Amino acid sequence: MPEGHSVHRIARQFSLHFVGHRVAASSPQGRFAEGAKQLDGHTMIGSKAVGKQMFLEFDNHLWLRVHLGLYGAWDFAGDITADATTASAGGRMGQTNQRGTITNQDAAEDSNASIGAPRKTRLRMSEQETLRPVEASAFPPEPIGAVRVRLLTEAAVADLRGPTACEVLTPEQVEVALAKLGPDPLVDKGTAAEDRFVRVVLKKPTPIALLLMDQSVVSGIGNVYRAEMLFRARLNPHTPGKELSEETVRALWRDWAHLLAIGVKTGQMLTRDGLTPAGKRKALSRRADRHWVYHREGLPCRVCGTNIVMEELGGRKLYWCPMDQA
Repeated sequence: MPEGHSVHRIARQFSLHFVGHRVAASSPQGRFAEGAKQLDGHTMIGSKAVGKQMFLEFDNHLWLRVHLGLYGAWDFAGDITADATTASAGGRMGQTNQRGTITNQDAAEDSNASIGAPRKTRLRMSEQETLRPVEASAFPPEPIGAVRVRLLTEAAVADLRGPTACEVLTPEQVEVALAKLGPDPLVDKGTAAEDRFVRVVLKKPTPIALLLMDQSVVSGIGNVYRAEMLFRARLNPHTPGKELSEETVRALWRDWAHLLAIGVKTGQMLTRDGLTPAGKRKALSRRADRHWVYHREGLPCRVCGTNIVMEELGGRKLYWCPMDQA
């Protein structure tokens, strides 16, 4: 499932190429025909992400809410930016690139040379971000597969497949949806959001590993970031929230803000610190070098050498070091 940084990058793609443009909305699959009819012919005026959910605003006071879930994906085509992170002010765009960022030997991961950007491109943004050039005459491409929603401007198209949630909302309904979500460091800046997170965690008897995945407690953290944050904090994942110190919980929030910013900038869940430039390039291109504990069950801990363990918790796989996180 895409984690928070991915959805912020997707929202930036819409901000760059759809906001301010009249949109032809349709449902090639047919399952969203009524919703598409409500949006068709209207101008997109806003795009934002909160945690794992994205909200697109239109000039008729309606919003499109999308949650990609486990199987959802956006396919972009046309005059789009392959890496909107480097092309936009304050840039956020894209998605987890589990296959690795394509970097040249001398480029930093956030340089303009890091990902090729032909004028006509196709970009898939879901759990993996893949790019390929297309012929100029191919725009707009024919819908492929079960496209729930197609959003088309004069120069760009976005096709949505397989989302968990896709619905048209009124402003009042958007407020209700947002009220159910925990704070997101990229949206809720300042101490109020941090205080809210700390207050909720410190009163809960629930294990911290479950609290970090609870989107009503904090937005955007998924299985990868959960495991990595707990290791970086050297926290036993089974520790109840109410048994943690306020200092520890505040440090978790600030680390989430730090890692989220890196993910948005690079398109990668890069969670290891202290890498050399060569090591960083290697980590960006190979997931096996990117994390401390995630997907490393049975392998030696990078710090103490103890084998990393994996267990089921809350229906998800949890990776941790039984020595450093004892």
